[in-house]
Amino acid sequence: MSKTKVGIINVTGYAGVELARLLYQHPEVELASVTGRSAAGQRLGEVFPHLASLDLTIKAELSDVDLVFSAMPHRESAKEVIPFLNRGTRVVDISADFRLKDTAEYWHWYGFTHPAPQLLEQAVYGLTELYRSQVTYAQLVANPGCYPTGAILALAPVVKTGLIEPDIIIDSKSGVSGAGRTLTAQTHYSEANEDATAYALDGHRHLPEIIQELKLLSPEQLPSVTFVPHLIPMTRGILTTGYAPLASGTISIDKKGEEELRQLYRDFYKDEPFVKVVDFSPHTKHTQGNNLCLIHPTIDYRTGNLIVISCIDNLVKGAAGQAIQNMNLMLGLPEATGLQALSIYP
Repeated sequence: MSKTKVGIINVTGYAGVELARLLYQHPEVELASVTGRSAAGQRLGEVFPHLASLDLTIKAELSDVDLVFSAMPHRESAKEVIPFLNRGTRVVDISADFRLKDTAEYWHWYGFTHPAPQLLEQAVYGLTELYRSQVTYAQLVANPGCYPTGAILALAPVVKTGLIEPDIIIDSKSGVSGAGRTLTAQTHYSEANEDATAYALDGHRHLPEIIQELKLLSPEQLPSVTFVPHLIPMTRGILTTGYAPLASGTISIDKKGEEELRQLYRDFYKDEPFVKVVDFSPHTKHTQGNNLCLIHPTIDYRTGNLIVISCIDNLVKGAAGQAIQNMNLMLGLPEATGLQALSIYP
């Protein structure tokens, strides 16, 4: 039986490189074509020696593929994938260009007018754990952002069940690969090394995505979300800590309540191959190189607040791995196909 041919638009970014690495070991698909404007005409192994086993030349345009991954930056991605969508080709877009449903949000947060607002309703938000059935039949999947993936998975069970008050604080710490390959002063080694900083204090671009999805989980209660991202001196990983007051009368503020809380999370994610509820505070290294999201919910007995921690690899579950998870569903394959790798340690 022939394999499904897939292509990557912009293989030269971190998400594109990680897609190529993961697709190489996928048993049911063939990475048939890749593009990269800055490296068109070069062998993939010349640009990325660790991908030399992939016998591919980087092209200016994709050719002969059944499914497309777009790893283009926001604003650029939509223009690239619209022709494929018009031809009926299935698309997983890793950029932000189809994640938000309100067209006005694109101008406010990304500074551009969306070129195809009619596609925003058609696009399925690709957080598989919440939209599995929709992803299965989608032509266009909007892969979630890395920060929203960790934050939404951490908070979904308690938001959906009304266990917390809507005043939510999300503190996330990310490695520098989340900023992409383009060099900036903030991500230059001598700037980022031995340093930690909060940024986007006036609002991060992923905030409307988080609010949108939390609101859909509990439409009757508009969440008030404070989201502060931090850049820390490591390459991969996102550690997210969410805080919110537990709703009065819902759960006891003691050991028994903590056990009930953890069981709620286990029940919510019991059939999920890539979400694990753990009894310890997880480390980013526990998810390095794999598609897992580790979640640890607990209660601060002194304040009556929920504390929930999540860990992901921002380039795998936060980008390329989740995109392949979505692709598997779109192709009718077992969801975990090609994604069973264990984490890299140490």
